Amino acid sequence: MSVHPAAAAEAPPHLATVAGVPVDTRHWIGGRRVASADTFADHSPIDGAELARIARGTAAEADAAVAAATAAFPGWAATAPAERARLLHAVADGVEARLEELAAVETADNGALLRSHRRGVMPRVAHNFRFFADRLLALGHPGLDTRGHTNRVSWDPAGPTVLITPWNAPLMLASWKVAPALAAGNTAVLKPAEWSPLTASLLADITAAAGLPDGVLNVVQGLGAEVGAPLTAHPGVRRISFTGSVPTARRIAEAAGRNLTPVSLELGGKSPLLVFADADLDLAADLAVEQFDNAGQVCLAATRLLVESSVAEEFTARLTARAAALRQGDPRAEETDLGPNVHPRQLERIDGFVRRALAAGARAVFGGGPNDELGGLYYRPTLLTDVRQDSEIVQEEVFGPVLTLQTFATEEEAVALANGTRFGLAATVATGDRARADRVADRLVAGTVWVNCFFVRDLRAPFGGSRESGIGREGGDWSFDFYGDLRNTVTAPRGWADHG
Repeated sequence: MSVHPAAAAEAPPHLATVAGVPVDTRHWIGGRRVASADTFADHSPIDGAELARIARGTAAEADAAVAAATAAFPGWAATAPAERARLLHAVADGVEARLEELAAVETADNGALLRSHRRGVMPRVAHNFRFFADRLLALGHPGLDTRGHTNRVSWDPAGPTVLITPWNAPLMLASWKVAPALAAGNTAVLKPAEWSPLTASLLADITAAAGLPDGVLNVVQGLGAEVGAPLTAHPGVRRISFTGSVPTARRIAEAAGRNLTPVSLELGGKSPLLVFADADLDLAADLAVEQFDNAGQVCLAATRLLVESSVAEEFTARLTARAAALRQGDPRAEETDLGPNVHPRQLERIDGFVRRALAAGARAVFGGGPNDELGGLYYRPTLLTDVRQDSEIVQEEVFGPVLTLQTFATEEEAVALANGTRFGLAATVATGDRARADRVADRLVAGTVWVNCFFVRDLRAPFGGSRESGIGREGGDWSFDFYGDLRNTVTAPRGWADHG
C-alpha cells in the first residue's frame, strides 16, 4: 500500500502514515477520537525514524476513559452472550481483513519479524477473539447437589477493566486481555506500551467498524507515570490486568490495593531449559536456539540452559552451529531470523548485563555485544558460560538475545538450579525418559512446563506465573473467573407453589 506524497503532506497532524497505513494517533474514548495537549515521539527500532507523534495522556484522559467505560457498562453487561459473541467474531473478521496492514505497522513499530506477524502473531490475534467468543457460549459448571438442594454457578460481569500491555507483542497480548474482558461483559480501557502503541489504535478502528458500542473499548496512550498510574488507582475500576515488569507490577498492586481492585499480573521470567544426557541433542539445540526469537524479547524464554555435564560439550557445539546460521537484519526481509531490539534504552540494558557478566568472569562462547556490522539496535545472539548461580546474569531478566549455560551432574542438582531464582514463569525439559520428564516437571516451580517442545499454547489451559512471575491465571474458564464475579445460587427442593 502506498500513499501519494501530496496526500501525505495534506494529512492532518493526528494522522500518521506507517508502512503505508494511516494510523490515528489520538486516543479512542467513548467511541470518538480525543486529542491531548501534548504528544510523545514513537520511533521505529529498525532505523530510528520517527513514525508518529502520539497523544500523551494524563489523568484527565484516564478519568474520561473510565467514565466512558462506566457509562457503557450497564448496556454491555446486559447484552445477551450470543450478541457479545457475534460482535467479537466480527472483530476477528476485521483483524483478518486487515492482517497485512497490522503486520506491517507492528513490525515498523516494535521491530519483530514481519513473517512472524503475518503467519503467526496476527492470525493468533483473530483466534483470541474467536476463542473467547465461543468459550462464553460454552460456559457452565456441573450442578452440585447438597442434601437435595441444587447449586448453580454463574459468572456476572465485574465492571470497567484496565488492561495494560507490553511492547514486545503489542496486539497479540492486547487481544489476550481485551477478548475475555469483553466476552465476560466488562467494558475496558486499554493502555498500550509507549514504545509500540500503533496497533492498539488500529484495533480501536476495527472494533468500531465491527459495531462494538461506544465506550465498550477505550484506548488511552501515554507514559506509565502520567496515564497508567491514574488508571490503576481509579476507584471506578473493577479489574486490572497487567503484563510487564516486576517493579511496575508492585506499583500497580499498591494502587489497586487501596481500592481492593483484583489484579492479574503476568510478569518477568528467568526460565530454565534442562537438557539431560538422554535427550535428543539435536532437538535440545533446536529448542535452545528458539530462545533467540523476537531478539530474545520474550518473557517465557528459557534463557538459562542447564545441561548435564557429560553432554555439555557436544550440546554447546550443536547450539553454536545453529546460532551461527541465524541471519540478523531488517525484520521486514523474509530471510531475517533476528531483528533489532525495541529501543536504545533496551539495547543499553542488555549490553550492560553482558558487560558486567564478562567483567565478573563469564566467558562468551559466541556473541557478547552489539552487532557492529549492522549498527543501530541489533545485538548479537550471545551465549555466556562460566557463570555462578548467584550472579546477576543468572538471577535477573535480561530480555534480550542472551543465554547462559550451566552444567549439572544429577537430577537433584538440575532441579535445584532450575528453581534457584525468584521467578517461576515457565520451564522446558529435554529428555528421552518419560518417567524422568514427569518426575522433574512435577518438581519445577513454573506456571508452564514444556517437555521436548517450546511455546505450545492452548487457550483452554491456564497461563500465568509463580513467585515473582505473577499473580493469578488466565486462559479458558480461568479468564472468566478473573474477569467475572462468580455467583453460586442455592435452591431448596421445597417451598414451591403448586400451579397445576
